[in-house]
Amino acid sequence: MKQPDQPPRPDLPPLVVIRDRRSIDPVALRPRRPEGQEATPSAHTAATAGPPVTGRNAAHSPSGPEDRIRQLEADLAERTEDLQRVKAEYDNYRKRVRRDRLAIREAAVANVLAGLLPVLDAIDRARAQGHVTGGFHQVAGILESHLAALGLHSVGEAGEPFDPHIHEALTSTIASGTTGTTCIEVLRPGYRVGAHLMRAAQVAVAERPALSPPPPR
Repeated sequence: MKQPDQPPRPDLPPLVVIRDRRSIDPVALRPRRPEGQEATPSAHTAATAGPPVTGRNAAHSPSGPEDRIRQLEADLAERTEDLQRVKAEYDNYRKRVRRDRLAIREAAVANVLAGLLPVLDAIDRARAQGHVTGGFHQVAGILESHLAALGLHSVGEAGEPFDPHIHEALTSTIASGTTGTTCIEVLRPGYRVGAHLMRAAQVAVAERPALSPPPPR
């Protein structure tokens, strides 16, 4: 039974008629595309495709095999330069660590040997008086050999030129025949460990006489 037409009511929105002419694909279970309509990319395809290559990306993007090879060669050169720089920094670090270790070792040995210098001075005084004999002579020789193995060496010998960096002059005399200031006697030997001077040698020096002015005419 046909319903009688009713007049439109102003308080209701107008009716919207939706007509879907698509059909369902029985295999894929999704609507078929009308003929002549291109497929729109899905959200997953658009996300994985990435942004379009424009501007700077377009200028640097390889457009062929040769461009791709040049890009790979440039990347290889850059990575090689980075590797060489890292290797140089590591080599400098190893050298610095080795130098610091040697310096720490020399400082530790010097601190230990500094406490034994009075013992060596006592041995030198006893040797000068002729008291280093018998078993005491063997003990003194073993001690001096072990200290030399640790890098301790004496400084100052009679007859060598005076050097204010390693010598300390206590007395000075005038002697003819000398060409310059010369150490004539070692009053107390000095010692060094490697390049580190632990104690300067106390010496007596001789200087050449001053030239007398010529007599007046």
